[in-house]
Order: sequence, then C-alpha cells, then structure tokens
Amino acid sequence: MNYHEQIARAAALIRESTGFYCLTGAGLSTESGIPDFRTPGTGIWEKIDPIKTATVEVLQSNPRLFYEAAFNRFASITLAEPNAGHYALARMEEMGYLKGVITQNIDGLHLKAGSRKVWEVHGHLRSGYCLGCKKRYPFEELVQQVELKRIPPVCRSCYNILRPDVVLFGDPMPPLFYEAEETLRRCCDLMLVAGSSLVVYPVAFLPSLARKLIIVNLQPTGYDSVAEVVIHEKCGKALHDIAEMLSPREERE
Repeated sequence: MNYHEQIARAAALIRESTGFYCLTGAGLSTESGIPDFRTPGTGIWEKIDPIKTATVEVLQSNPRLFYEAAFNRFASITLAEPNAGHYALARMEEMGYLKGVITQNIDGLHLKAGSRKVWEVHGHLRSGYCLGCKKRYPFEELVQQVELKRIPPVCRSCYNILRPDVVLFGDPMPPLFYEAEETLRRCCDLMLVAGSSLVVYPVAFLPSLARKLIIVNLQPTGYDSVAEVVIHEKCGKALHDIAEMLSPREERE
C-alpha cells in the first residue's frame, strides 16, 4: 500500500471499531521539540545515562546528582506545546471514535490538546511530593527551589527531599497502568500505536491485548508483522491525515 492507501485503511479500521484506543510514545512529542530517547545522534540516552542519573536509587543516595543531571530536562518539557498529532487524537475522541489514550510520555501534551481520557502511565510533571511526609506540591515549587540553587529541593514541612510525579527506573508501575491494562483486556478491538518503539516494558506488552493494530512510527517495531497497517511517517502528519478522513459518528449513524 502507498501512503494514501495506508491512511484510508487506518481510517476504515477506526470507523469499523467499537473499542478504539491509542498508545503513544516519545516519537509523538518530538515535533513539539522534546527529544526522544533512542534516536541516533539526538536521543537523550546517548547524552545522559539514565541508570546513573535518573533512578530511584540515585534520587535517594545522591539527590544532587539526580537534580543536576536530570531535572533541567524535566523543567524544559513543561514549556512544550501540543502538535498536530496531539490535536488529531483529541479530535478523534471528540468525534466519538477514540475511547482513550495510554501514554508513555510525561509531558502532559494530550491534556493540553484537549484529550479527556488519558492514562499517563509513566507519570507527569504537574506535581511532586515529599519522600518523607508525602506532602504534595505543584511542580513549579520544585522548579523554583532548583532555580534558587536549593538542590535538592526540600519539603517546607519536614525538610525531606522532594521528587517529581514521574515513574523513575526502579519505581513500580502506578495503579493507572493496571487500570489501563484491564480496560484494554475488556474493551480494545483496535489500537493505534503512535511514536513508540515498543521496547520498554511493561507498556510494550499492551499492544498484544488489542485484536487489531495500526502502527505509526518512523522506525520499525517488533509488532509491525502483526499490524493491519504500518505507516512510517511522522505522527503529526499521519494522525492529522487519518482524522481528516473521519466524520463525527452521529453524522454517519
């Protein structure tokens, strides 16, 4: 199939579905200026070893290293804006097709774009909490303390270390992940994977719960051979073009 045939086929599968969900990864947000993790030459993990800087163990044993090496990236992510791909998914939900988005991204761009049902299974950058008393803080509190060179930032009540609400290496998956997994097991007859290399587990297991798959990713994935449609194109363009071929459900029923 050529590109236009792939888009048409993807749109047809969405129109036929009753339980359509989307799984998104870092490749969706690169068009918003957020680097992904593995792309040769630009991937974050080529420059920063996450096992040495962004784990629960590092946060607890060397919090200064954690904040000096990893935190600036977190803070910069909060300045990003949604791109055409995020808006296309919000539009598919508004039109009555997309039941929900499961995202590996911590950037909050799905919510900024207007998506309503989103499982942020790797956390987000809207808040943080104290490792001691568990008091919660807006993420801006952590940013302000770091900018004032209070590294690591500390709780104003018990003076223990603050951490962002993201899933670090060594963290357990949050309850939201298991809620999303159960929903997919019960309801998903079609999953669109957008911008994920599908190598980070346990999230990479989720596509196996869908009866049919559409994959939009610049690079091949391990699920390409079982997908109904594989589109090697930037997510913003492909998702926009798919949305353009759909009309609100109430107009066709």
